[in-house]
Amino acid sequence: MSLPKGLAEDVSKNLVMVARLIDEDPEGAYAYSKIALRLASRVAAVREAAGFAAYANQKYSEALAEFRAARRMTGSVDLWPVMADCERGLGRPEKALDMAGAPEVHKLDKAGQVEMRLVAAGARRDMDQLDAAIVTLQSPELASNTVQPWTARLRYAYADALLAAGREDEAREWFVKAVESDKDDSTDASDRLAAMDGVEFVDAFVEDEVDDEDDSDTVVVMDAETEVDDEVEPQDDVSVVDELDDEDEDDDVEDGIEDDDEIEVEAAAESAEDVVKEDVLLKEEDDDDKN
Repeated sequence: MSLPKGLAEDVSKNLVMVARLIDEDPEGAYAYSKIALRLASRVAAVREAAGFAAYANQKYSEALAEFRAARRMTGSVDLWPVMADCERGLGRPEKALDMAGAPEVHKLDKAGQVEMRLVAAGARRDMDQLDAAIVTLQSPELASNTVQPWTARLRYAYADALLAAGREDEAREWFVKAVESDKDDSTDASDRLAAMDGVEFVDAFVEDEVDDEDDSDTVVVMDAETEVDDEVEPQDDVSVVDELDDEDEDDDVEDGIEDDDEIEVEAAAESAEDVVKEDVLLKEEDDDDKN
């Protein structure tokens, strides 16, 4: 399906952003895929990109729907392995195994067949069939000494399955082989191997950052002290007139307080006199009543 030039450019820009962000920022890639989907939902490439963006965000149901739509539009079987893996993500490993045995698998290229084997082994592990998973991964591609784009991932999956089955010596051997073939760091085989050997890595970069933060804190404290000193020094230059004015204000305040105190004392005295007079009158009335 062809699009008008302006629309095609907008769609292309969004698809480029999907491809650029999908590994480092899956949520951002997903957002761009939704824009592209809104602009051109009848374009197979858009549906496929939307499927991979949803897949990267573990939205397996949505991803599967987009992959199926793209497959209907193109008739291609290239998405068959990732569609099967979506079935795994949805908790249907049996369905993934059915797809691994479907005729579509024979139409896949070598990379697609290896991917399908990885998915099938994963489905076996989902079903706690570790031995079957190990057997599934045993293939000419695994035994080959030729390094292909899929070699590191295949060896890694085999080593991981062996380790899960308790076959640590064999697992270590295959993790080593995975490291040797992992030229673009597509797996964490080196970390897994180090963990098996009891090696603990210390991130020197993080320590440097901590040291830098400590230094920056020291600088801030020194600046703060300098500012305090700067603020204190000008007070020594206050004029004598200002000081006298301040003293006069203090005297006025003290005089006001003393006046208030005198008023309160006088009021209290008058109140006491009234009480005494009242007592005298009451006493005189009592004497008159007795007489």
